[in-house]
Amino acid sequence: MKTAVWFRKSLIILVSVLTFGLVTPSDLAWLAEADSLKDAKKGLVEEEGSAYRASQKPTELEDEFDREEFLSGILDKAEENAFMKFGDKIKPKIGDEFKMAIFPKVEEAITEMAAQFPDEKLQQLTITEQPSAGRAEKIFHIYDSTSGKDIIRFHVRQENPPLEGYWFNFHYHTYHDSFATHYDIGKIYWDKNTPPEWTSKQMLS
Repeated sequence: MKTAVWFRKSLIILVSVLTFGLVTPSDLAWLAEADSLKDAKKGLVEEEGSAYRASQKPTELEDEFDREEFLSGILDKAEENAFMKFGDKIKPKIGDEFKMAIFPKVEEAITEMAAQFPDEKLQQLTITEQPSAGRAEKIFHIYDSTSGKDIIRFHVRQENPPLEGYWFNFHYHTYHDSFATHYDIGKIYWDKNTPPEWTSKQMLS
Protein backbone atom coordinates (compact mmCIF):
# COMPACT_ATOMS: atom_id res chain seq x y z
CA MET A 1 0.00 0.00 0.00
CA LYS A 2 2.85 2.40 0.95
CA THR A 3 4.63 1.47 -2.28
CA ALA A 4 1.54 2.40 -4.34
CA VAL A 5 1.24 5.79 -2.65
CA TRP A 6 4.97 6.43 -3.10
CA PHE A 7 4.74 5.44 -6.78
CA ARG A 8 1.79 7.76 -7.35
CA LYS A 9 3.57 10.73 -5.72
CA SER A 10 6.71 10.04 -7.72
CA LEU A 11 4.69 9.91 -10.94
CA ILE A 12 3.03 13.28 -10.17
CA ILE A 13 6.40 14.90 -9.43
CA LEU A 14 7.89 13.42 -12.62
CA VAL A 15 5.02 14.71 -14.79
CA SER A 16 5.27 18.17 -13.20
CA VAL A 17 9.02 18.30 -13.88
CA LEU A 18 8.72 17.05 -17.46
CA THR A 19 5.93 19.54 -18.28
CA PHE A 20 7.77 22.38 -16.53
CA GLY A 21 4.87 22.81 -14.11
CA LEU A 22 2.19 23.15 -16.78
CA VAL A 23 0.38 20.03 -15.52
CA THR A 24 -0.27 20.13 -11.79
CA PRO A 25 -1.46 17.32 -9.49
CA SER A 26 -4.97 18.86 -9.50
CA ASP A 27 -5.01 18.67 -13.33
CA LEU A 28 -4.17 14.97 -13.21
CA ALA A 29 -6.93 14.34 -10.67
CA TRP A 30 -9.45 16.17 -12.86
CA LEU A 31 -8.45 14.17 -15.97
CA ALA A 32 -8.74 10.88 -14.11
CA GLU A 33 -12.16 11.83 -12.79
CA ALA A 34 -13.36 12.87 -16.29
CA ASP A 35 -12.20 9.54 -17.77
CA SER A 36 -14.00 7.56 -15.10
CA LEU A 37 -17.22 9.57 -15.64
CA LYS A 38 -16.95 9.08 -19.39
CA ASP A 39 -16.59 5.30 -19.00
CA ALA A 40 -19.52 5.17 -16.58
CA LYS A 41 -21.73 7.19 -18.97
CA LYS A 42 -20.75 4.99 -21.93
CA GLY A 43 -21.65 1.88 -19.97
CA LEU A 44 -25.01 3.37 -19.01
CA VAL A 45 -25.83 4.29 -22.63
CA GLU A 46 -24.91 0.79 -23.84
CA GLU A 47 -27.02 -0.77 -21.10
CA GLU A 48 -30.02 1.43 -21.96
CA GLY A 49 -29.57 0.63 -25.67
CA SER A 50 -29.56 -3.10 -24.96
CA ALA A 51 -32.65 -2.79 -22.79
CA TYR A 52 -34.44 -0.81 -25.53
CA ARG A 53 -33.60 -3.38 -28.23
CA ALA A 54 -34.73 -6.20 -25.96
CA SER A 55 -38.02 -4.43 -25.32
CA GLN A 56 -38.57 -3.84 -29.05
CA LYS A 57 -38.11 -7.44 -30.21
CA PRO A 58 -41.51 -8.80 -29.10
CA THR A 59 -43.31 -5.83 -30.68
CA GLU A 60 -41.49 -6.25 -33.96
CA LEU A 61 -42.37 -9.94 -34.03
CA GLU A 62 -46.01 -9.18 -33.27
CA ASP A 63 -46.22 -6.55 -36.01
CA GLU A 64 -44.51 -8.65 -38.69
CA PHE A 65 -46.90 -9.47 -41.54
CA ASP A 66 -47.03 -13.15 -42.50
CA ARG A 67 -48.12 -13.49 -46.16
CA GLU A 68 -48.59 -17.26 -45.98
CA GLU A 69 -50.78 -17.02 -42.90
CA PHE A 70 -52.81 -14.23 -44.51
CA LEU A 71 -53.36 -16.22 -47.73
CA SER A 72 -54.26 -19.33 -45.75
CA GLY A 73 -57.01 -17.38 -43.98
CA ILE A 74 -58.35 -16.03 -47.29
CA LEU A 75 -58.38 -19.50 -48.85
CA ASP A 76 -60.14 -21.06 -45.87
CA LYS A 77 -62.87 -18.43 -46.15
CA ALA A 78 -63.06 -18.90 -49.93
CA GLU A 79 -63.71 -22.63 -49.55
CA GLU A 80 -66.24 -21.95 -46.79
CA ASN A 81 -68.12 -19.50 -49.05
CA ALA A 82 -68.21 -22.01 -51.91
CA PHE A 83 -69.75 -24.77 -49.78
CA MET A 84 -72.16 -22.26 -48.22
CA LYS A 85 -73.30 -21.33 -51.73
CA PHE A 86 -73.74 -24.98 -52.81
CA GLY A 87 -75.98 -25.69 -49.83
CA ASP A 88 -77.28 -29.05 -48.70
CA LYS A 89 -78.67 -30.03 -52.11
CA ILE A 90 -75.74 -29.25 -54.41
CA LYS A 91 -72.73 -29.79 -52.12
CA PRO A 92 -73.12 -33.59 -51.68
CA LYS A 93 -73.07 -34.10 -55.44
CA ILE A 94 -70.24 -31.76 -56.54
CA GLY A 95 -68.32 -31.04 -53.31
CA ASP A 96 -65.53 -33.59 -53.81
CA GLU A 97 -64.99 -32.71 -57.48
CA PHE A 98 -64.90 -29.03 -56.57
CA LYS A 99 -62.16 -29.63 -53.98
CA MET A 100 -60.09 -31.77 -56.34
CA ALA A 101 -60.49 -30.03 -59.72
CA ILE A 102 -61.68 -26.46 -59.13
CA PHE A 103 -60.38 -25.20 -55.80
CA PRO A 104 -56.65 -25.72 -56.60
CA LYS A 105 -57.11 -23.33 -59.56
CA VAL A 106 -58.92 -20.86 -57.30
CA GLU A 107 -55.95 -21.05 -54.95
CA GLU A 108 -53.54 -20.49 -57.84
CA ALA A 109 -55.45 -17.42 -59.04
CA ILE A 110 -55.52 -15.90 -55.55
CA THR A 111 -51.81 -16.57 -55.03
CA GLU A 112 -50.96 -14.88 -58.35
CA MET A 113 -53.15 -11.92 -57.42
CA ALA A 114 -51.48 -11.59 -54.01
CA ALA A 115 -48.01 -11.57 -55.60
CA GLN A 116 -48.90 -8.25 -57.27
CA PHE A 117 -49.23 -6.45 -53.93
CA PRO A 118 -46.58 -5.43 -51.38
CA ASP A 119 -47.22 -6.45 -47.78
CA GLU A 120 -48.69 -3.11 -46.69
CA LYS A 121 -51.26 -3.24 -49.52
CA LEU A 122 -51.97 -6.97 -49.30
CA GLN A 123 -52.97 -6.82 -45.65
CA GLN A 124 -55.67 -4.28 -46.57
CA LEU A 125 -57.45 -6.89 -48.70
CA THR A 126 -60.35 -8.89 -47.34
CA ILE A 127 -62.99 -11.33 -48.58
CA THR A 128 -66.77 -10.95 -48.69
CA GLU A 129 -68.65 -12.72 -45.94
CA GLN A 130 -71.45 -14.43 -47.91
CA PRO A 131 -72.11 -15.75 -51.42
CA SER A 132 -75.20 -14.76 -53.37
CA ALA A 133 -78.27 -16.99 -53.42
CA GLY A 134 -80.86 -17.99 -56.02
CA ARG A 135 -79.41 -18.04 -59.54
CA ALA A 136 -76.86 -15.27 -58.94
CA GLU A 137 -73.23 -16.09 -59.76
CA LYS A 138 -71.20 -14.60 -56.89
CA ILE A 139 -69.22 -17.04 -54.72
CA PHE A 140 -66.95 -14.41 -53.16
CA HIS A 141 -65.08 -11.21 -53.98
CA ILE A 142 -61.72 -10.06 -52.62
CA TYR A 143 -61.67 -6.30 -52.14
CA ASP A 144 -59.62 -3.44 -50.69
CA SER A 145 -61.05 -2.73 -47.24
CA THR A 146 -59.71 0.85 -47.37
CA SER A 147 -61.25 1.91 -50.69
CA GLY A 148 -64.07 -0.65 -50.82
CA LYS A 149 -63.14 -1.52 -54.42
CA ASP A 150 -63.12 -5.12 -55.66
CA ILE A 151 -59.83 -6.67 -56.76
CA ILE A 152 -60.95 -10.10 -57.97
CA ARG A 153 -64.38 -11.73 -58.27
CA PHE A 154 -65.04 -15.49 -58.23
CA HIS A 155 -68.33 -16.63 -59.78
CA VAL A 156 -70.15 -19.79 -60.82
CA ARG A 157 -72.72 -19.81 -63.62
CA GLN A 158 -75.30 -22.49 -64.42
CA GLU A 159 -75.15 -23.40 -68.11
CA ASN A 160 -77.41 -25.57 -70.25
CA PRO A 161 -75.88 -26.30 -73.68
CA PRO A 162 -78.35 -27.97 -76.09
CA LEU A 163 -78.69 -31.72 -75.44
CA GLU A 164 -75.85 -31.67 -72.86
CA GLY A 165 -77.67 -31.16 -69.60
CA TYR A 166 -76.60 -28.66 -66.93
CA TRP A 167 -73.08 -27.60 -66.05
CA PHE A 168 -71.59 -25.35 -63.39
CA ASN A 169 -69.06 -22.98 -64.95
CA PHE A 170 -66.52 -21.61 -62.44
CA HIS A 171 -64.64 -18.47 -63.46
CA TYR A 172 -63.26 -15.16 -62.19
CA HIS A 173 -62.85 -11.51 -63.21
CA THR A 174 -60.20 -8.95 -62.15
CA TYR A 175 -60.03 -5.18 -61.73
CA HIS A 176 -57.29 -4.92 -64.38
CA ASP A 177 -59.89 -4.66 -67.17
CA SER A 178 -62.85 -3.52 -65.06
CA PHE A 179 -63.98 -7.18 -64.69
CA ALA A 180 -64.75 -7.53 -68.40
CA THR A 181 -62.70 -10.66 -69.15
CA HIS A 182 -64.08 -14.04 -68.17
CA TYR A 183 -61.21 -16.28 -66.88
CA ASP A 184 -62.33 -19.91 -66.89
CA ILE A 185 -61.39 -22.11 -63.94
CA GLY A 186 -63.33 -25.23 -64.90
CA LYS A 187 -66.72 -26.91 -65.23
CA ILE A 188 -68.59 -29.54 -63.23
CA TYR A 189 -71.45 -31.52 -64.77
CA TRP A 190 -74.71 -31.59 -62.85
CA ASP A 191 -77.47 -33.55 -64.57
CA LYS A 192 -80.08 -33.43 -67.32
CA ASN A 193 -82.47 -31.96 -64.81
CA THR A 194 -82.42 -28.31 -63.71
CA PRO A 195 -80.22 -27.88 -60.61
CA PRO A 196 -81.75 -26.37 -57.48
CA GLU A 197 -81.10 -22.75 -56.67
CA TRP A 198 -78.03 -21.79 -54.68
CA THR A 199 -78.41 -21.65 -50.91
CA SER A 200 -81.54 -19.72 -49.94
CA LYS A 201 -81.37 -16.18 -48.62
CA GLN A 202 -82.96 -17.38 -45.40
CA MET A 203 -80.03 -19.69 -44.73
CA LEU A 204 -77.54 -16.91 -45.52
CA SER A 205 -79.17 -14.33 -43.25
